[in-house]
Amino acid sequence: MRHNVAQLLKEPIGSTRSYPVEEAFTSAERFADHVSGSLRLLRTHQGVLAAGALQVDVTADCGRCLDVFTLSLSFSIEEEYFPLVDIDTGRRAEVPAGAEGSPIGVDHVLDLTDVVRQSVITNLPMKPLCRAKCLGLCPQCGANQNRQTCDCWPADVDPRWRDLANLLFQQRG
Repeated sequence: MRHNVAQLLKEPIGSTRSYPVEEAFTSAERFADHVSGSLRLLRTHQGVLAAGALQVDVTADCGRCLDVFTLSLSFSIEEEYFPLVDIDTGRRAEVPAGAEGSPIGVDHVLDLTDVVRQSVITNLPMKPLCRAKCLGLCPQCGANQNRQTCDCWPADVDPRWRDLANLLFQQRG
């Protein structure tokens, strides 16, 4: 997710570049499996504005049954990048005071990896589920109730409901 923006930084304010995004991550530090979408880079008076719509596939653990599954996320990114080196003079450039954004490296390469990683973390659900009606784990034996039905007796049954619970347990067995 790196783009050389040296030529864009030499162009007038308002110049744009559009790129398709298609990248797979295989490193140990991977935050996503696959990223796709579109990216637009806009030359601003201080640097480059990166905006895009992305679809990301993330490997997640289900919050109920603990199975590993692929979760697809869609989100938009928008981040301004400021050059650390003036493209014309080669001198060190100062990031504008009070500016919020990310640096463009001294090699004039804009790296979107961290912005995408932060967006993935922000857009992950608090409790990801492998499916909407995930049954989770049995609280008695720990069996995954999506794969098998266990014969555990419900532990905390109010004595007033015991007869109804017996009927339910007989229907399951």
